[in-house]
Amino acid sequence: MYVAVFCMSLGCSSQRKLQSDTEWNYQEFRESQKSFQSSDGEIKYIDQGGGNVILLLHGVPTSSWVYRKMIGGLVEGGYRVIAPDMLGFGSSDNPKGYDIYSAEQHGKRIIELMDSLQIDEWTHVMHDAGGIWTWELLKNSPDRITNLILLNTIIYEEGFNPPIRIKEGGLAKFSMWLYKNGVSTNLLLKQLFKIGLKENNLTKSEIDGYRKPLREGKTLGFYYFLTTTCIEFPNYDSTIQQVKVPVTVIWGEHDEMLKFEPQREKVMKGLKVKTENIHIIDAKHFIQEEMPGKVDSLILEFIKE
Repeated sequence: MYVAVFCMSLGCSSQRKLQSDTEWNYQEFRESQKSFQSSDGEIKYIDQGGGNVILLLHGVPTSSWVYRKMIGGLVEGGYRVIAPDMLGFGSSDNPKGYDIYSAEQHGKRIIELMDSLQIDEWTHVMHDAGGIWTWELLKNSPDRITNLILLNTIIYEEGFNPPIRIKEGGLAKFSMWLYKNGVSTNLLLKQLFKIGLKENNLTKSEIDGYRKPLREGKTLGFYYFLTTTCIEFPNYDSTIQQVKVPVTVIWGEHDEMLKFEPQREKVMKGLKVKTENIHIIDAKHFIQEEMPGKVDSLILEFIKE
């Protein structure tokens, strides 16, 4: 979604406990990840705490790093937290291919990971493109999720406002090359956080957690998303209407890319969300960065009901 920041700028593991009040550098975070060999490649993931399980699903072009400020609070709340880097993102493998990064394949690999951990059911938290991966998961495994928590994620086309829509081909590949090779990477990330945060107070160490995977060439999953979902929005109406579990919405009010108000009524009706479970907070897209404690509190309150 965020290749637009380039166009705008040019005019076109050890198991250390993740504490919520600790500033982790990205290397330490990676050292805390475990590994799972999926059918398509190695997936890295955080596995912390004990008790009922909460799965934290990132979007594009991020990774589980986006949840680093939330993991400790949820663990301290009495839960086991699983936060994977999806294939093609973060420190997970980045195999060549195109359809391997489809939403359907991402959903399949989530189930593979949870099966490997012998986790039959969990509370599911999704952000950004994690929404479409979740809808695909629910098509085939509707009984695995016990609670569904939506954080500025993809639901209906009415709320989807990507900064750019780019077709598969030369321009998209060139944009990915810029990310991979570090050309204008710092400017790209600066623009990304200008769009996604009310105030960019991230430290150099924190930004490194977003920069390093891109510099390593983790752009194939991003490329697939840009050239599919951003061109032709997938219709998950029937899947959404079949959701039977409790749902809560926690949404940054000022998000310019994923807007809640244009789809509010449709979301409440389709997912049968109670009015008291709609939480619009004073943030933009990356609510995990801006208000992690608030988001943690709302999640814990919801799932303890």
